[in-house]
Amino acid sequence: MRTMMTKVLAGVVVLGMTGFPVYGQLIAAETPASPSQNAEHTAQQRSAAAQEAKSINAPSDGSERSWTPDQLVTSTVHEAWVLSGRNEDQFFEMVKELSALSAQKRGLTLPESEEAGVKAGNWIKKEAKKDPDQLLYSVVDKAVMKVGIKASAPASTK
Repeated sequence: MRTMMTKVLAGVVVLGMTGFPVYGQLIAAETPASPSQNAEHTAQQRSAAAQEAKSINAPSDGSERSWTPDQLVTSTVHEAWVLSGRNEDQFFEMVKELSALSAQKRGLTLPESEEAGVKAGNWIKKEAKKDPDQLLYSVVDKAVMKVGIKASAPASTK
């Protein structure tokens, strides 16, 4: 489980994410803990790291869809690539799923033209390569805003 923890270090508040193997490291020395507390804390960190690693690994059985909607929305570009099994077709399916979600949430319609698809695809590739640690959904959402068409409001009846 991921939780936020706050520490005060020399009058400065330091925020850290727990539940992540890298970010869960202690930033400053704490009050000394007993050996049993240290062992328990280390075990919790390892367990959290293992859970996190499992959640972003593609299945080895080659199944078609290896992600849940929650995983997909919260995956970075790199994590989504790993989750796709490093398969371009699977990654494209992820992008299509995120595009549909973004368009729905924003009340947009995605044009069904090859030109719009190429424009969005090229933009997503360019932006994803700039920073593979950004959320894939964020990249796709911006592309949808570039090519999406505002859905016309239904005519009101009086």
